[in-house]
Parts: sequence; C-alpha cells; structure tokens
Amino acid sequence: MAMTLRLTDDEQGALRAIAAAEGASMQDTARRAIRIYIERSQHRDRVSAAADLVLSTHDEAIRKLAE
Repeated sequence: MAMTLRLTDDEQGALRAIAAAEGASMQDTARRAIRIYIERSQHRDRVSAAADLVLSTHDEAIRKLAE
C-alpha cells in the first residue's frame, strides 16, 4: 500500500542522516523504525497481559506478601 508521510525538516534531516550512516534508503529506514515500534508495542501488550494474569492468579499470595 502506498502512502505519503509528511515529516518536519528536522525529522527528515535525522532520517536522512540515519539512513546514510546505515547505508540504507530513507524508505527502508522508516519502514524498519515502524516495524520496531509495532514490535515494542505488541511486546508491551503481552507483558501487560502476563502481569494481569499473574496478579489475578496469585492475588491472595501477593496481598499476604505485602503485609
């Protein structure tokens, strides 16, 4: 899917510099950054769900430890 991404001059300059340092295109660098962002977001969601499960499963023990 094609899309237009509007960046500020500072954002574009930073993206250009990172892409050049990595020997990649700006497009590939932006796409990689988006993938990393998505992966981190999904990881946070999984960690949060796991923490909720632990808290609900061991609620009584956790409360006793807090006393």
